[in-house]
Amino acid sequence: MKILSRVLKTALLVPLVACSPQLSNSGKDTAGEKLSPEFIAPQEESIRAGLAGDAPADIARYLMARGAGPTALSPDSTRVAYQSSITGQPQLYVMAKSGGAAQQLTFGNGVTFFHWTPNGQALVYGADNDGNEQESYYIISADGVSERMLLPAAKGGFRVFGGFSNDGQSIAYASTERNGLDFDIYVADTTTGVSRRIYEGKYGFFVNAVSPDGSKLVVSETVGEDADNLYLLEVTSGQLTTVSKPKSRANHTSQGVVWQADGQAFYFATNKDREFTALSKYTLNSGLIETLYETGADIENITLCGAHSELIAFTKNEDGFDSLHTYALSTKETTTASLLPEGVYSLSCAPGTDDIPGTNDIIVRVNAWNRPGDIYHINLLTLKPTRIYASNYAGLSTDKLVKPVSVHMPARDGVMLQGLLYMPEPNAQGTLPPVVFEVHGGPTEQARPYYNGPLQYLVGNGIAVFQPNVRGSSGFGRNYSQLDDKEKRLDSVRDLIDMLAYLKTDNRVDTSRAAVSGGSYGGYVVNAVLAAYPDAFAAGVSRYSVADWVSALEVASPALKASDIVEYGDISDPYWREFYTENSPIRQADQIKVPVLFSHGVMDPRIDIAETETMVRAVRSNGVDVTYIRIPDEGHGWRKLKNRLFYYRRQTEFLEKHLGVKP
Repeated sequence: MKILSRVLKTALLVPLVACSPQLSNSGKDTAGEKLSPEFIAPQEESIRAGLAGDAPADIARYLMARGAGPTALSPDSTRVAYQSSITGQPQLYVMAKSGGAAQQLTFGNGVTFFHWTPNGQALVYGADNDGNEQESYYIISADGVSERMLLPAAKGGFRVFGGFSNDGQSIAYASTERNGLDFDIYVADTTTGVSRRIYEGKYGFFVNAVSPDGSKLVVSETVGEDADNLYLLEVTSGQLTTVSKPKSRANHTSQGVVWQADGQAFYFATNKDREFTALSKYTLNSGLIETLYETGADIENITLCGAHSELIAFTKNEDGFDSLHTYALSTKETTTASLLPEGVYSLSCAPGTDDIPGTNDIIVRVNAWNRPGDIYHINLLTLKPTRIYASNYAGLSTDKLVKPVSVHMPARDGVMLQGLLYMPEPNAQGTLPPVVFEVHGGPTEQARPYYNGPLQYLVGNGIAVFQPNVRGSSGFGRNYSQLDDKEKRLDSVRDLIDMLAYLKTDNRVDTSRAAVSGGSYGGYVVNAVLAAYPDAFAAGVSRYSVADWVSALEVASPALKASDIVEYGDISDPYWREFYTENSPIRQADQIKVPVLFSHGVMDPRIDIAETETMVRAVRSNGVDVTYIRIPDEGHGWRKLKNRLFYYRRQTEFLEKHLGVKP
C-alpha cells in the first residue's frame, strides 16, 4: 500500500500503552487475548559508538548517516530549502544556493511536506501527529521568525497539497473532510485560511498543478496504483473537462505536471498508448496531447527550467539508476548531464522571469547506496555540477558502502524479472554468505539504489541483500506493472521462489540460509510467501503488513480505496470477498513453520494494527518462534531515531541469529 500523490499513497487504530517501543516474544497468546509485552524499551535508545579499527560500527552509525530529503530551489533562485532528519525527526531547513550553513526552521513533531510561496518569502509545510497522516498546514517565513497555522487538521480528514496561485493568495488541495472517504477539491485563502469546496470527488481526486492565473487546476483521478485519469478543473465554475481517460489505463501525473508560463499549455509524462512514460504536452486550445520525447525507459521528474522557461529537465530511469537530461522546447534537442554521481535524482528549478537574474539553475538531490542525500547546483548553460550540501556519514567509511548490481532472471512462465543484489566482502572461510530478500511496498513501487542504513549494516556484517522487483513493480513498462492485478496477485508472490531458485544456480549466495523481509505491501508478501512456500525461507520479517485482505480492504484509508479496487477488486463484490477469504495469508498461516519477526505502529492509518496482531496469534498457535514489536508513537513506518534504533537493533539480532551469523 503506497503513498498518495505520493504523499498519502508513497501507509482503525487499536489503543495501546503510549510509552515506548514494546517487544513481545511470548508464544502463549491465543486468539482474542491481549498481546502483552514481555519488556518495555527505554524512552531513548542508547547510541553506542562504533569500534576502533576494522571492526564493524554499531548500527546506530548507519541509521544516523543522514542527507537531504525533499529539496526545492526558491522562486528567486537564491535559496534552497530541504528536509532533513538529522535531529531524529524530519525538519525543514533553508540555506543559500551557493551552500554554507543552513538554518533550521521547524522544531516540532516532524514535517511531512513543504513548498515555497510564489514570492519566495515563506514556505507552507504540513505536520501530523506521530504518523497518523492527518496534517495541519502552516506558513513559516524563510528566516524562521514568523509562523502561523494556515489550516488545522480536519477531524478524520486526510489532505494532499496541490499548489499555490501565482499571486500566493490561495492554495488548492484535496481533502476527505466532507465524508471521511472521498477526496474533494478545495481552494483556501492564504491570508484568512477560509476554504471552499469547488468539486466533489469520488475516492481519489487530486490537484497536480495550478495554472499561472489561478483559474484552472490540473486534476487527476486515481485508477489503481500505477495509473490515473487527467482533467482540467475551472476554479470559478467547478466545471471538469476531460484531458485523458483511456480505456487501457495509463499514468499521467506521477512524474510531475508543469504549466507553460502563458498558461496555454502544460507538460507532463505519460505512458498512454505506450510501455514507458514519454515527455508530453497538452495544449488547451486544441485539446491535443503531443509527444515531445520518448525512449525505452521511463521519463521522470518533469521540471520547467531556464531564464525564459525554454528548457525541460527530466530524468531517465534505467534499472533504477537515473540519468539527467534537458529538452529545448525551441529546437527539440536533448542534452545529457554526465558529471553527476550515480544514484536516484530529484530536480528543482526556479520559475524563469526576465527581471530575476541567475535563473539558469537547476538543483539536483542525489540519493545513492553511498549518499544519503547530496545536493548539487547545476548551471544549465554548462551542465557542470557543484555540490552545495554533503551527506553526514556519522563516521562511516564510504569505501565500505556497497553498490548493488542489477540482476535479470526469468520466471517459470517466461516473464523477465529484475532485482538489485548487494554482496558483502568474501569471508575468510570462502563460504557463500546468507541472503535477505528485502521486498518493496506498493505494490507498484520499485527497488532502487537508495541509501539504506539497515541494509548496508547487514552487508557490512557478511549478509547479502537482494531487493526483488517482482511483476507489478514500476520502472519496467506499463504491462509489467499490471501483471499482478487481482487474480494474478499470487504470481508476484511466486516470483520470489523463482528468484531464489535462480540465485541458487547463480552460486553467489547461500540460498539455504535465506530470509525474506518487507514492510507494508512488502510485509504482506512476506506473510504470503512463508505460508504458500513454507520450505523456501529460513526466517521472515514482516513490518506493518496485511494478514486478511477482506478486513484490510474494508478499513483501508481513503487514500487507498480507489487504487485498491483496481489492484485487488471491489471487496463488496461477493466474487472478490470469496477470492480473498480463500487467498489471504491468514488462511494459510497454519503452514508457516519458520521464525518470524512482526512489527507495527499504533498510529498507522493505512493498515490496521489488528492485521499484524491477527497474524502473530495465528503463527504462534503453530508453536513457531514469533517476536512482535509494537511502537505506539509511529504510523506506517518508523520516523523517529529512537524508534529506528530500537527496532533495527532487534531486527538485525533476529536475522543474525536465524541465518547463523555471529554478530
